[in-house]
Amino acid sequence: MVTSPDDTPMRHHGLPRKLRIAFILQAVMVSLAIVLGVYLISAVIKHSLMNTALQEEATHFWELYSASTAQPPPNTHNLRGYLVVKGHSNLVLPENLRDLKPGFHELRDDDLLVLVDEQSQGRLYLVFLRSQAERLAFYFGTVPIIMTLVAIYLVSWLTYRASKRLVSPVSWLARQVAEWDPRRPDVSGLAPDRLPNDVQGEARQLASALHGLAQRVTAHVARERDFTRDASHELRTPLTVIRVATDMGMAEDAPPRVARALQRIQRAGRDMEAVIDAFLILAREAEVEPQSEDFDVADIVMDEAENARTLLLNKPVDLEVTLHARPRLHAPPRVFQVVVSNLLRNACTYTDRGRIDVVLESDRVIVRDSGIGMSAESMTRVFEPFYRADPTRPHGSGLGLSIVSRLCDRFGWKIELDSELGRGTTATIRFVA
Repeated sequence: MVTSPDDTPMRHHGLPRKLRIAFILQAVMVSLAIVLGVYLISAVIKHSLMNTALQEEATHFWELYSASTAQPPPNTHNLRGYLVVKGHSNLVLPENLRDLKPGFHELRDDDLLVLVDEQSQGRLYLVFLRSQAERLAFYFGTVPIIMTLVAIYLVSWLTYRASKRLVSPVSWLARQVAEWDPRRPDVSGLAPDRLPNDVQGEARQLASALHGLAQRVTAHVARERDFTRDASHELRTPLTVIRVATDMGMAEDAPPRVARALQRIQRAGRDMEAVIDAFLILAREAEVEPQSEDFDVADIVMDEAENARTLLLNKPVDLEVTLHARPRLHAPPRVFQVVVSNLLRNACTYTDRGRIDVVLESDRVIVRDSGIGMSAESMTRVFEPFYRADPTRPHGSGLGLSIVSRLCDRFGWKIELDSELGRGTTATIRFVA
C-alpha cells in the first residue's frame, strides 16, 4: 500500500469528526444563549415584573383607600406596606425607607425591593423581599430554562448518534479507498458480498460504483503495462533489422548516392528508436525509473546539429554550434536526444534565411534562430499537442514542443521560450537548477 504523510491527518479530520465538532459548537452556542437568557429573565423578573406587580398592588390599595380611609396597608408573607398620610409623622416608617424618592428601588444591603408611590392622599411604601424575588426568578425562569437546556442536549445527542450512523458507511468507504495502492488497488473489500450490513441505500450504490471503477482502472493499468512491454519489443525489432541491413549495405562499395541514402535511413532509424524510447518513458508510471546513464551533452548536441543540417539543404541558413562547456548528465541519452532534435527541427522548419545558433553552457542548451517567430497568442498555446504556429508549413505535426515539455517535466529540466514575430525564436533547456 502506498500512503502519503498526510493520510493520518486526513483520517482524523474526516466526516465523523466534523459532524462531532458541529454538534459540540451547536451545543456550546445554545448553552451560551440560554445562560444569557437566564440572566436576562432573572433581571426582568426581579425588576420589570416585580415593578409591575407592585404598581398593581399600589393601584388596588389606593382604590380601596379611596372608598375607606380605614383601609390598612398590605401586610402579607411576601409583602409589607407602609402608608404616610400627608400632614402626619412618618415615625412608623422604617428608617432605611425614609429617604427614598417616589419610584422603584433595590436595596441590596437590606435585601429589599421597594416601590414608593405618591398620591394626593399620601405616600405608600410597598416592600418586597429581594430573596423572594430571586426565588420566583429561579422557579419561573431558571428551572424551565435548565429543563429546556437538558432537553436540547438530549435531542442533540440523539441527533448526533443518528447522524453518525448515517455517515458511518461513507466513512468506511473513505477508509477503504484511502488504503488502496494506486498502482494495484485491492477492490475485493468493496465486492457486493463483502460489504458490511450497515452499508445500504446510496452508500451501497456508491460502493458498487467505486468497485466497478477500480476494476476498470486495474484493467486499464494492466493493458497499458502490457502495451508498453509489447511495443518496446515489437517496435525495436524492425528497426534493428533496418539498422543491420544499412550497416551491411554501407560496408560494401556503393555509389555515393546510395551511400547517402543509406546514411539517411540510419539516421531516421536512430531518430525513430529515440522517439520510441521517449514515448515509452512517458507512457510508464512516474514511479518506474527509466534506464539512465552518464553521457556527454556535447556529443548529442553535435550529432543532432549534424542531422539537422540535412534539413537546411537549398536554404540560405547557416547552423553553428558553440561549446562553452562540456557538461555531463545522468539520464536516458535518447530522451535528451529527442529534446534537442525537436528544438533543432523546429528551428530549421521555421527559418527560411539567416542563421541558427546552438550554444551549450554548463547548465543549459540554447537554440536561437532568425526565423518567422511567434505572436503572443501563439506563445500561450505553443506547448499544446497538435498546435502549429504556421499550419502552412509542410513539416511537423505539432507534437514536437508538447513532447519536449512533457519530457522536461519528467526529468526535472526546464524549457523556456522567447519569441518575437518576424524576428526569430530562442529556446532554452535548463538541466541544472
